[in-house]
Amino acid sequence: MTDRDTHRVIPLMDQRPSGLRVPAVAFDPDHRLTATGLISDTRGRALHDLRISVTDRCNFRCNYCMPKEIFGPDYAYLKHSDLLTFEEITRMARVFVAHGVQKIRLTGGEPLLRKNLEKLIEQLAVLRTTQGKPLDITLTTNGSLLARKAQSLKDAGLQRVTVSLDGLDDVVFRRMNDVDFPVSDVLDGIEAARAVGLGPIKINMVVKRGTNEQEILPMARRFKGTGMVLRFIEYMDVGATNGWRMNEVMPSDEVMQLVRSELPLVRLEPSSPGETAQRWGYANALGQHDKSAGEIGVISSVTQAFCGDCNRARLSTEGQLYLCLFASQGYDLRSLIRGQATDADLQSAITHIWQGRTDNYSEQRSHMPIDTGQPVKRVEMSYIGG
Repeated sequence: MTDRDTHRVIPLMDQRPSGLRVPAVAFDPDHRLTATGLISDTRGRALHDLRISVTDRCNFRCNYCMPKEIFGPDYAYLKHSDLLTFEEITRMARVFVAHGVQKIRLTGGEPLLRKNLEKLIEQLAVLRTTQGKPLDITLTTNGSLLARKAQSLKDAGLQRVTVSLDGLDDVVFRRMNDVDFPVSDVLDGIEAARAVGLGPIKINMVVKRGTNEQEILPMARRFKGTGMVLRFIEYMDVGATNGWRMNEVMPSDEVMQLVRSELPLVRLEPSSPGETAQRWGYANALGQHDKSAGEIGVISSVTQAFCGDCNRARLSTEGQLYLCLFASQGYDLRSLIRGQATDADLQSAITHIWQGRTDNYSEQRSHMPIDTGQPVKRVEMSYIGG
């Protein structure tokens, strides 16, 4: 490495989303920090989960994520050469695992649109945690391609899937995906995933007031006793293209009140540190958790901040590292990995970035005046995944 490379500023190669800040990323051979298997940020939050976006494309146009008026036929997606290759993703994953990452979630866009994704899963499946255990490898999908891909994903080493499903009524579902895609095809994909053992399957429903709240109880009834975990997610102010308004948020407390009016529930303990979902189990006649009936969850990222134990990092399709779902800045790791950086250099850079992490947007939001608009520029969910 030359002296010129010692303090290198890593620019954002493609200002996407436009207007986001990308601070300098530097590595200094004289102050290199090695991976110890455990790093913490300024609030003592360890790095445990890595979410990797493998594509910025999606075949749905859900208005809370990729509205058609923004992501239309002329939208300029990333060039293939801008995307991290599978080998680059695997190398980055290996470096993150050295820092204590135990779970990797593949996201998008719609990750199943990435050609030959199974090859990436095969590469990730051979990695081991610092304790010598296999990684927990999961994938979030809209389910549109799941029926035809479930077996090959399982064979490649994928363990679980999370499927986004915002309602069972076909009219509501087609209106929300805005490409006239039938709900029956997604349900077929879910059944295919269950048949090949990609489980336990999680079903994510984004609840948007005035749009699909009438689907809450039908969803709760449909997935009770199936072994699948239904989770209701508050409509979030992620990015700047979805026209988010606070009056379209249905608080999780209101969702749970509706569900409990028909289906008795009992509160469950978190299943792991940093879990975003509040868990509720279906109750039996004695008011105890009926494990055969399963559970549901609520993700209250608007009304109940869970920043305090957030342990997730996000790697974008083109190799930008984001430390928060609501981030307004990223760190360009692709320039490092395509330059002369060694794995030790990458480990050191990630250590410096994570140890300086202060992100707590959801907590900050709770103290902000209620604003029905969204003037703040933030990274899009379609770019880094949910």
